[in-house]
Amino acid sequence: MPIFDQEMLGMQFKHPEILWALFLLVIPILIHLFQLRRFTKTPFTNVAMLQKVVSESRKSNTLKKWLLLITRLLLFAAIIIAFAQPFIATNTALQKKETVVYLDDSFSMQAKNNGISLLEKAVQDFIKNIGADTEFSLFTNEKTFSNVRVSDIQNSLLSLTFSHKQLNLNEIGLKANTLFSQNQGTVKNLIVISDFQERISVANPELDSRLQVHFVPLQARELQNISIDSVFVDDALNDQSTLKVFLTGGNEDEALPISLYNDDELIAKTAAKFKSNGDGEVEFTIPTNEALNGRLSIIDNSLGYDNRFYFNINSKEKIKVLAISASDSDYLNRLFRGNEFDFQKYRLNQLDYSSLGDQNVVILDAQLSIPTSLQNILRTFKNDGGTLIIVPSKNSDISSYNSLLSSLSSTQFQEKVVADVQLTSITFEHPLYRNVFEKEVTNFQYPSVKEYFKIQTSLPTALSLSGGDSFLVGNNGLYVFTVPLELENSNFINSPLIVPTFYNMAQSSLQMPQTYQTLGKPNTVDISAEIGNDDILKVAKDGYEFIPLQQTFPHRVRVSFDQNPTEDGIYSVLQNQQVLQNISFNYPRTESQLKYLDIGSLENMNSMDSIPELFEYLEAENNITAYWKWFVILALLLALIEVLIQKIVT
Repeated sequence: MPIFDQEMLGMQFKHPEILWALFLLVIPILIHLFQLRRFTKTPFTNVAMLQKVVSESRKSNTLKKWLLLITRLLLFAAIIIAFAQPFIATNTALQKKETVVYLDDSFSMQAKNNGISLLEKAVQDFIKNIGADTEFSLFTNEKTFSNVRVSDIQNSLLSLTFSHKQLNLNEIGLKANTLFSQNQGTVKNLIVISDFQERISVANPELDSRLQVHFVPLQARELQNISIDSVFVDDALNDQSTLKVFLTGGNEDEALPISLYNDDELIAKTAAKFKSNGDGEVEFTIPTNEALNGRLSIIDNSLGYDNRFYFNINSKEKIKVLAISASDSDYLNRLFRGNEFDFQKYRLNQLDYSSLGDQNVVILDAQLSIPTSLQNILRTFKNDGGTLIIVPSKNSDISSYNSLLSSLSSTQFQEKVVADVQLTSITFEHPLYRNVFEKEVTNFQYPSVKEYFKIQTSLPTALSLSGGDSFLVGNNGLYVFTVPLELENSNFINSPLIVPTFYNMAQSSLQMPQTYQTLGKPNTVDISAEIGNDDILKVAKDGYEFIPLQQTFPHRVRVSFDQNPTEDGIYSVLQNQQVLQNISFNYPRTESQLKYLDIGSLENMNSMDSIPELFEYLEAENNITAYWKWFVILALLLALIEVLIQKIVT
């Protein structure tokens, strides 16, 4: 712990104007001098002995008067100074204080010392040590209390719940500045009470230099925490699937029991074993294509929030894909032959236009032109939330394509380019490829192209040719290839890249719920439902109910989650109290690894080992030592000395 020297100010007075009374001390001095004036000497005969006695008596009387004068001057001076109330204070003791406290209530504060969590201990110590009359502001990761006293928020502090959110140091500083006043003459104390996990730090923490920053790091004795990190369902071709569960933080010498529940029914139990790096994995066998409201549970004595994990498997809804194709190639049939797709393919002259409204994806493949009637229907289909994929032909009438594209986005085909080029660039951050590659691949086998169309567009580019021209552009339900995909023009349909490209375009058309969602991250789910203009969907769990952001399309509703829900668990999407689908949410696992920040690496702050020690330090900083009582005692002593002089000195 750093040692801080207290700079003391000189002697000061509460009522300095009383010191003017010291000038009155000149009066007894004048009186004394008047009493010591010389008298006329009258000589007598035969009085030598008497003259000697008088001389000695006069000397003794003069000494007594000087002693009395000095004693009385000191007595009156002590009384005057006592009334002026002298004191000595530290350099900040006389300044007005402002106190803002950040109390970390994140999940890592569940760690325990002596059977009590770090958060509970911090709250108890804070309530005990903060002065009852001290006004302060306090904020946690989600709550704020402004200009309060401890009695105002004591019950709220004692009932604080843990949060999955965690402010970093810069966010703490910004929040604190909104709670301090703009008065430049006050001492602004920012108290940060946290376990200071590494994630609280940022690359260059910038706390306001005008703040007096005090850190109180709290740490548990036990630094091992076992967490259920994630799950993955490996669908099989038979009637059984494999549920893989990944854990972290275990000990390779111990096996940890883990239980699998369907709602409240225990359906399986096994033991997890861990590697030397603390990672573990277990597998459960579950029925394929059966609904499952799953909950995994372990018992761990450290953090409690990550000892359970929710997931659910709903009956899968097939994505409806319709291709309007003039090509004889069967590459689309091969791409969408899986059980998760309902694929249909028609020639234009065989197409029933009324069937387009029931589709999730429509693919225009190698059409020479797009009739105006079809353009109108496709425009309505896209505006109703459908996904449209456009693949031109080498001989396409680009004017009809541009007529459709101009009504959907600012996109236009331009001249055709005849040149042998290759597809050489993948935009890895594009939504189509964001989770496809473990790392950015640069040595893949480049598909070749003989002819393509230049394009002018505001749509983001997903794939690019070697010359920089776009191969595929699009997002949010509209995807446009600039290259005809006939095999004689490009070998893209034989490239491994075609599978994730078309698969993800189709998947984006229907936002199917994942096995689980993470709280605090934006999530979007499509629910098959027919609702009226005044009807809404609700989401509920155990009496907790909220209305999510929702967008209505024909035959489905797109539901978005961001700030809600705030608790983990399995939630039901309801329409008129009827369950349409279940969705699972889990807290993020960012705090499960107990890795702490080196406080010594931070500058311009004061670190204390405990909350009581911090308040002792702050009290010493505010210390004012009064001396008026000592001057009263001195005056009494001087009065006693005067009495003794009167009696002893003759």
